Amino acid sequence: MKVVCFGEALVDMLSSADGSCGNQNGSAGGAIEQFQKFPGGAPANAAVAVAKLGGDAYFAGMLGEDMFGRFLLQSLQREGVHTDYVRFTAAAKTGLAFVSLDAQGERSFEFYRPPAADLCFTRMDFHPDTFAGSGILHLCSNSLTEAEIAGTTGYAIERARAAGWLVSFDVNLRHNLWAGGRADRQRVQTVAAMADVLKMSAEEFDYLSAGRSDYQRELLRSAQLLLITDGGRPLRWHSRGGQGSVTPPPVTTVDATAAGDAFIGGFIYQLGRQQVAADTLGQWLDGSGFAEALAFACRCGAHAASLPGAFPSLPSQESLAAMFTHRS
Repeated sequence: MKVVCFGEALVDMLSSADGSCGNQNGSAGGAIEQFQKFPGGAPANAAVAVAKLGGDAYFAGMLGEDMFGRFLLQSLQREGVHTDYVRFTAAAKTGLAFVSLDAQGERSFEFYRPPAADLCFTRMDFHPDTFAGSGILHLCSNSLTEAEIAGTTGYAIERARAAGWLVSFDVNLRHNLWAGGRADRQRVQTVAAMADVLKMSAEEFDYLSAGRSDYQRELLRSAQLLLITDGGRPLRWHSRGGQGSVTPPPVTTVDATAAGDAFIGGFIYQLGRQQVAADTLGQWLDGSGFAEALAFACRCGAHAASLPGAFPSLPSQESLAAMFTHRS
């Protein structure tokens, strides 16, 4: 099945420091922190994850007419992502994210956005064939941070649902991208109510629930599947007919930058491979294909966490087999 990932592609400037350096300002006794560019952005990462695994992946989004935009386009194409639905603009530069890591590989972000090119994508920029055939639309909350791009995101979901597509939403909150430094719960929950598959971290679930004990039940009134990740701890899943957990394979975390994107990319890949549509998802959740997809997605996430960068850390079938076959 065709998978369209909509939203931001940006450049991750990944720090050379591991978080153990005390002084990084270049003074005596201190190391100078350096940054290396990597292609990234959560929806772009998910598209690459699907493509590298052998899926039919498209990225839809806006890039700046600059060196970073060209770098991202070439990077997507190199990984096998279809870029027919990519647009360019001179109105804003390609977004940047400076990423520092602590000694455990956990991240802190400093975004140069807004303004950024990805926020300039409008409903008029969708290619006429975007939602042709059967497929899956995947998106994240970074395309909700401004009113205009949130409207475009809502339009994409409406188009996808009208075409009978399955909609996947990875909450993936980056609070420092939102006005006031905190995500707009109502805006995020409006989109969550339009999705079939919801993925969020335990921390994101706690933030969005704001202490409500019935929040999980509320989400499942519209969504058919809720996936709650928690780093290397067991993943919890909830559907209208059941619940359970899966423990990811243990790895040494080097860089968690794209681990969540690799997980959801692996899961979407399995949805596409098994040809799961919005109207057959409920039945599929009761079968063995669902368990297979969850275990596969967990291996994808662990693979990405064990390597640096975003695109480079995402697995292929061959690299997954090399990493995990000997453990089975």
